[in-house]
Amino acid sequence: MAYSRLRRTTAQKKALMRDLVTQLIIHEQITTTESKAKELKKLADKMVTLAKKGTLHARRQAAKTVRPQQATETKTALQKLFDDLADRYQERNGGYTAVYKTMPRLGDNAPMAIIQFIND
Repeated sequence: MAYSRLRRTTAQKKALMRDLVTQLIIHEQITTTESKAKELKKLADKMVTLAKKGTLHARRQAAKTVRPQQATETKTALQKLFDDLADRYQERNGGYTAVYKTMPRLGDNAPMAIIQFIND
């Protein structure tokens, strides 16, 4: 599978994707550039697939990527992923996120997109 570097070094891209996937899990919808959203879709779908497995090994693999941030007053982003999102998509086989193109950004005319979890 080919990945875009997004004009960053590998470490910068990895940090960016970790931040974006954590925010997507917390808010369930974010607005970002189109190219970042397309890359994020791959990672977010992988995280939900790990969450659906529900094993300790899958939780540790997901913990390598998802940042330890509070999603609600009682749950972290990782707990929300494994408790809420895994239950929501238990019957679904892939395609957990959707990318919708929006208007270009005003400052630099960059193509923007909304990425969100699909509601079943």
